[in-house]
Amino acid sequence: MTEYAAISVDPMTPRIGAVIGGVDLAAPMGNQQFQEIHDALMRHEVIFFHDQTMTLDQHKAFGAKFGELDVHPGSPGPEGHPEILVIHADANSKHVAGEAWHSDVSCLPEPPMGSILHLHTLPSCGGDTLFASAGAAYDALSAPMKAFLAPLTAIHSGEQVYRGRYKHQGVEDAGKQYPKAEHPIVRTHPVTGRKSLFVNQTFTTRIPQLTRKESDALLKYLTDHITLPQFQARFRWRENSVAFWDNRAVQHHAMWDYFPEVRSGFRVTIKGDKPF
Repeated sequence: MTEYAAISVDPMTPRIGAVIGGVDLAAPMGNQQFQEIHDALMRHEVIFFHDQTMTLDQHKAFGAKFGELDVHPGSPGPEGHPEILVIHADANSKHVAGEAWHSDVSCLPEPPMGSILHLHTLPSCGGDTLFASAGAAYDALSAPMKAFLAPLTAIHSGEQVYRGRYKHQGVEDAGKQYPKAEHPIVRTHPVTGRKSLFVNQTFTTRIPQLTRKESDALLKYLTDHITLPQFQARFRWRENSVAFWDNRAVQHHAMWDYFPEVRSGFRVTIKGDKPF
């Protein structure tokens, strides 16, 4: 059992998720507090903070403690803040970010290490985010299934996700090439060494070693399996809550059950490395 001296850690479920207390993310952070937040993220895969007031620069500074910040391949950030992804839905929205299960931008050759989302405006109710442990999902597979999956890869594509999606933000993407990558279906976490399933409903399009029908059937099984309730935690946001998830270990799904109300905030994404 991990002991914490500089923060409090309240687990949400035995498998995934914890609420962190005793920290102001906008303030200077000592080495021990940083290390304990990092350790809690490794242990619980997604961690949450309440009552956090941050400027965009403070948000970026907190994210940068964990690695270099990434710039989204499709959505432009606020002026002067290309590393910030605006998360916003209102009565005019045709879709919202993250409304299907996914691992952020898994179509990149080096998908993000993690994402930090700060929401400042919430609907009267709803707008929860669901998280699922891809490591717990892998652990629950039978030994023959694990052996079958071990040599397989999957294609992840941004084309069907991003093409034309950001026209309302003034993005004209005719002729733009969106990322596409091939990753192992079973990836190994570079810090914890834990194996997890790395396919998702949003970006993963094909298992090249199988026929199309075999690929479709196996991907459906795996993506359904990952999102079983026993592998999940569901987070109910408050104004100025923060979620920090390990993109190598979890998938998430943003509930859009609050139309036409407003849900709004900002996200930074931390660069990762090539899955192995």
